[in-house]
Amino acid sequence: MHPLKKIGDSFERIPWDQAIDEIAERLSAIVQEHGPRSLALVGGGSIGCALQGIFAISLLRGMGSQYFYNALAQELTGRYWADGKTYGSQTLHAAPDLDKTDMLLIFGWNPMMSHHTPQARRVLTKFAKDPDRLLVVVDPRVSETARIADIHLPIRPGTDALLYRAMISIILNEGWHDQEYIEKHVSGFESIRPFFADFDGKAAIEVCGLDYRQVKEVCRLFTTRTSCHHSDLGVLMNRHSTLISYLETVLRAVCGRIGVEGGNIFPVSLRGGPRKRNAAMAEQESRYWRTVATGYPGITRVYPPNVMPEEILSEHPERLRAVIVSGANPLRSFADTSAYEEAFGKLDLLVTIEVAMTETAALSHYVLPAMTAYESWDAGLTLWAGGFPKIFMQMRHPVVEPEGEQIEAGEIYLRLADKLGMVPEIPETLYRAAESEDRLRFGAALVEYLKANPKAGKNMPYLLGKTLGKKLGSVQLASFWGALQSLPPSSHELAERAGFHPGPGLGEEIFQTILEHPEGIWVGEVDTRSWDHFQALATEDGLIHLDVPEMAEWIQEIDPVKESERLELEEEEYPFIMSSGRHMDYNANTQMRDPAWNKGKRACTAIMHPADAEKWGFEDGQMVKVITEAGQETIELQVTNGTRPGYIMIPHGFGLIFQGKTYGANANRLTKNTHRDRIAGTPYHRYIRCSVKAA
Repeated sequence: MHPLKKIGDSFERIPWDQAIDEIAERLSAIVQEHGPRSLALVGGGSIGCALQGIFAISLLRGMGSQYFYNALAQELTGRYWADGKTYGSQTLHAAPDLDKTDMLLIFGWNPMMSHHTPQARRVLTKFAKDPDRLLVVVDPRVSETARIADIHLPIRPGTDALLYRAMISIILNEGWHDQEYIEKHVSGFESIRPFFADFDGKAAIEVCGLDYRQVKEVCRLFTTRTSCHHSDLGVLMNRHSTLISYLETVLRAVCGRIGVEGGNIFPVSLRGGPRKRNAAMAEQESRYWRTVATGYPGITRVYPPNVMPEEILSEHPERLRAVIVSGANPLRSFADTSAYEEAFGKLDLLVTIEVAMTETAALSHYVLPAMTAYESWDAGLTLWAGGFPKIFMQMRHPVVEPEGEQIEAGEIYLRLADKLGMVPEIPETLYRAAESEDRLRFGAALVEYLKANPKAGKNMPYLLGKTLGKKLGSVQLASFWGALQSLPPSSHELAERAGFHPGPGLGEEIFQTILEHPEGIWVGEVDTRSWDHFQALATEDGLIHLDVPEMAEWIQEIDPVKESERLELEEEEYPFIMSSGRHMDYNANTQMRDPAWNKGKRACTAIMHPADAEKWGFEDGQMVKVITEAGQETIELQVTNGTRPGYIMIPHGFGLIFQGKTYGANANRLTKNTHRDRIAGTPYHRYIRCSVKAA
């Protein structure tokens, strides 16, 4: 509730001015002495509070650093990398057209619990009950989504890449691929065809623990029906993650399922429209840093949290020395808690901006109190997300007053930036224009100011925060207004279909309407009669590129013999495979801090199949130790048919400290940070080798 400074082993309350002054002074000194690579930002906003991000990243860039670490880079960046190579942009992603499809093929996604699509339970339940539609789920366990599926393929954990290669092989060898689509929309098909033509799909599927005839039938159905495909963390946090994302694009492309009605389509954002044709991805990637100790790239300009401990503990002269954490809790939400504890203890400066005294905050030199989602103007990560055919937008209103000295997280970054000299001098005329009831007048004054001071535009969030932010009572709301004033021409046509008036006043009209509708509004709509999804592709030739050199050797490593040998070798030391991240109604990352919220529920258990419990002499309800290369945790055992033999699951987001006591098991204590994807650095959260012993 108040700014805190660590003195010795405890915290003392200090005034805001002192906190900002001291942090700014230390940040400036560290960067001046060791260079901008010594500074990193972690988080920059949570799932429900994303607006601080623009202020946080502006501060980071203003200090000269590119090192932005967040949760996306331990979940999705392998997919983003593959999309960059095949679609031409790391920010262009194909989503299932659930409204128009009659077959949905799911890999490692449990939308009945983890959502990722609006009203997921309602949509998927209706889909499963429709006799004219087909739901196919590939998942090692009988997940909540697998229970309602028409076909469930209980794959052996860690063999998803093998199954994808086998399915593509079956489709090509049976002649079920869409040759006409390939000739029109795909580049490089003939270059990759040999990787699948002579592949032993039957042997591969046997290693996957599946029935060949059933998999072959799924392939036939996928190629003969109006079908789409979607995957999630079950494969994105597993062995061969980035390769899997690439193989998914190959599967969709050879079946003609990308950019077509009922297939996988490209959602449209109010900020977007047809993409500019890009230079080669390699040329784009060369503009950004790699981590100095581990050599990982920034994908969509974010870096993998898995490498951060090594970047701090390195002897490299440009190692990380100062870290700002905001809206994140690396000590519980990132892999390898032990490594993070050691690394964060070696930092010259650790600042945490938070709403609670998290485990990360407890290690910090300074803790700055941010308003909660209920106290500030804010929005989720979906604020600028794409949709199809309609585009949704929402800004949440504050509903309670803060009880202490908390301020908006965006305001905290603004104060730091101001102290660091990043905010340009603002004329009194601009302040006066901001006080006007006519925001369009302020907009005109801002344009005139930027014409005279073009370099000030790079600090736009701060300019808006210091001027319009005072009038609106929120720097975050002011930055959102600013973003709406620079909508591209393509957005005007989309907005007009949703009832808005195109032209210079469109941004203000949308802003005012959103203020009047806290539940959110439709801000745009696509004319599906004339919309061409392929105009979204950002490759130079407008084609889907399948010839990706980095994938060639990796694909050939994935054969039945080699994969079987690798899996059996790993099993000798650690007989179980653990999945970290079981989703339930009562866990939500690291937000469920008060154990009273889960009173009477078995909220944090390790689930195990009855056959394993009998074999190892365990009973339901007993306490067991789960042991991995990274560490061990004690947890209650839950014996259930809801998983498969040899496969245990632990929910993510527990092991939190509340009023001095730890509740539940910290799954990230069990995840080794060096067990990660070779390109994106994503952790193997869904494939952790372990042993289980009685506690």
